[in-house]
Amino acid sequence: MSSMVDVDLLADMKKFGAVDVSACFSCGNCTAICPLADNDATFPRRVIRLAQVGLKDDLLASKELWTCYHCGLCSDSCPTDADPGEFMATARRYAIASYDRTRLARVLFTSTLGGTIIAIAVAAFFATFMYGMREPVEGSTLALFEFVPYPVIHWLGIAVMGLMAVAGLAGVATMVVRISRHEGVTFRSLLGGKAQLGRAWKAAWSSVAVESLGQRRYREDCKDDAPVEPWYRRRWFIHAMTIWGFLGLLAATTINYALDIVGVKATGTPVPIWYPTRLLGTVAGLMLMYGVTWFMINRATKYNRAAMTSKPSDWLLLILLFLTGLTGFVIEVALYVPDAPTWGYWFFLLHVAVAMELMLLLPFTKFAHAIYRPVALFFYSLAGERTRTPELV
Repeated sequence: MSSMVDVDLLADMKKFGAVDVSACFSCGNCTAICPLADNDATFPRRVIRLAQVGLKDDLLASKELWTCYHCGLCSDSCPTDADPGEFMATARRYAIASYDRTRLARVLFTSTLGGTIIAIAVAAFFATFMYGMREPVEGSTLALFEFVPYPVIHWLGIAVMGLMAVAGLAGVATMVVRISRHEGVTFRSLLGGKAQLGRAWKAAWSSVAVESLGQRRYREDCKDDAPVEPWYRRRWFIHAMTIWGFLGLLAATTINYALDIVGVKATGTPVPIWYPTRLLGTVAGLMLMYGVTWFMINRATKYNRAAMTSKPSDWLLLILLFLTGLTGFVIEVALYVPDAPTWGYWFFLLHVAVAMELMLLLPFTKFAHAIYRPVALFFYSLAGERTRTPELV
């Protein structure tokens, strides 16, 4: 199957932060030194070459984009200073924008002014909408879901989650179609029999549980900062704390709503620290704040290779995550302060507005890695299974 050449591909990718990889002469040093490169993942050399010759479709169909964790070893060893590690990060931004049909991701990644306006406008919309729905509150305790009625937040949250799901699934569908065609993966090769189902299950377990949640290759292979750095400063641990913290907060919020529905606990009511949902939310919030704070410190100080180049979209994600965690803890304190402090209500308004914005923009920011990376790792693991059992193809 022939591929169309896009002569403007490299110029377009530079808008997303790419360095001048025209200096790359395909020596292969980056692939040789990469701890994650193998026979089926010859990155970053192959991906750079695809961009240089304008093979856009092949680049966007490459699962290799998402198996890189930007440790920086390739950039440190590049004889022409082409910075292949940053190029891979740029290629992922470009891929996210390309999978997105709304072009919102492109604006957030390439326009500082446009991204800032969108971020402020979205947060202002949510805050203004909820403020307009507020009701008078009385009493000695903080009645958050009387200040902004629970049904308002509930249905607004459902709408935001629905939009996020539609945008995210649309992007994933585009990605899956591209990679499947490129890799020769069909419905029959995945679900055509017991053996195929078993292979697909192994690939799914490896991509989600072992790699995305367990961070196995990130921990064991991407040792750019070990053993110099203590374990609590290593990039894999900071990354894991951020992901686990976010997922924990999402789980706590979901469980809290579920308990309200079945009449066990009203949403937003104070409970002891040992109460399961509060304990989960508190621990997850601390994990999130730990990870995000270190990410911000690293980027501000250009602490390592991955933090040397920061796009406004990188900071947007970190700021939204930080504000969500910080305002959540402020509200938790306010719930236990006597005489219902007025400031608690305003922090609640800010917290919900920022959290809603974070969820809505998830498919269009760097946080989309949480969606796309497990999918790409599934195809990567599947390719390994196919190599071991070629008769199942």
